[in-house]
Amino acid sequence: MPKTSQLHLAPLAPLVLALATALSLTACGNAGSATGGAGPGGMPLPEVSVITVSSQAQPVEMEYTGQTVGARETEVRARVSGIVQKRIYTEGAVVKAGQVLFALDPATFRNQLAAAEANVAVAQARVNQTQRDQARLTPLAAEAAVSQRELDDSKSAAESARASLQQATAQANEARLNLGYTQVTAPISGTTGVSNKADGSLVGGTDTLLTTIVQTNPMLVNFSVSEADLLRMNKQLNAGQLSVPGKRAANGSLGFTVKVKLADGSFYPLAGKLNFASERVNPATGSFDMRAELPNPNGALRPGQFVRVFLSGATRPASLSVPQRAVIDSPFGKMVFVVNKEDKLEPHPVELDAWTQGNWIVTKGLKDGDRVLVDGFIKAHDPGMLVKPVPYVASGTAAGAGGAPAAQSESKQPVAGVSPASAATK
Repeated sequence: MPKTSQLHLAPLAPLVLALATALSLTACGNAGSATGGAGPGGMPLPEVSVITVSSQAQPVEMEYTGQTVGARETEVRARVSGIVQKRIYTEGAVVKAGQVLFALDPATFRNQLAAAEANVAVAQARVNQTQRDQARLTPLAAEAAVSQRELDDSKSAAESARASLQQATAQANEARLNLGYTQVTAPISGTTGVSNKADGSLVGGTDTLLTTIVQTNPMLVNFSVSEADLLRMNKQLNAGQLSVPGKRAANGSLGFTVKVKLADGSFYPLAGKLNFASERVNPATGSFDMRAELPNPNGALRPGQFVRVFLSGATRPASLSVPQRAVIDSPFGKMVFVVNKEDKLEPHPVELDAWTQGNWIVTKGLKDGDRVLVDGFIKAHDPGMLVKPVPYVASGTAAGAGGAPAAQSESKQPVAGVSPASAATK
């Protein structure tokens, strides 16, 4: 009897084993569904960082390339010819307006002044003589003791003598000025350049450049705005899509705040303002010339530096923005991944406009409340893929509510036929 029972149960062993395995897999699948943290095959859902976009006023920064120039740049030249007797100033030093920079040999000009002053004395003596003659002849002419012709001649001689005195005085003043010009002074306050003439050199008057002076406080920054940028800005202003600070001033500028980024990537700490905006296109560049003014009390900015100019103060009312890293390139243009209500990925083509504070302003392709994937492209990259969204926290900030860790930077790899966008800059 026991032997017969073993023969009947043996064929049922494989069926029992398969049923037990199926029940075990079903139990695992139900457990994953209950927790909501498992994907196909019981694997955990990929965790991605998302932001929820909302319509709000967005600050807009416009960036251009500029070059610094001194507020005033002056060439120092002698007004008279002569020999450089001595260079007074120290090259590269800050000087005040009126300070003596060069001394020319004054000997020749002193002699010229002495001769001119002697001519003045002669002319003055002649005036005195004619005045005495006229005073003597006037009463005689009244008594008819002398002719009227003699009286008229004395009057003419007196007038001629006075004119000669004025001429001699003017020549003496000119000689005195030329003597003073042998002391070459600074026309403005500022920083001096190198000396182009050494002691003992011959200076040919205004044809010879002696040195330069640059006034570096405030510092000016010249830059250009392309015609396309200006046309787009005007179009957005007229459509109410852009708001700029202040009203147009008499010099054509607006109330933008100006910041500059230096060659090492750091920002100059002091902000400035626009002080000139051209009304016409520069035919050499096809753009509009602009100029900003920045305080430079410590001389940190030097003339000739190339800088990045940032104009801030404009806003885009009721607009959406996403971090730069959320935007990727596809064969069809820019796009982002949106996590829908079912926590599945949806690709959304987008249109972008301005760049502001590390974010792109999105003009088309998103709406209020959309959850946009920012980090997690390596783990989640297929449209329709089920993911686990967590709030995006920018690097360097504390974890958000619920203990979500700060998002870590990661290299975006090509996913589902699209390639991640590189950092887009103007």
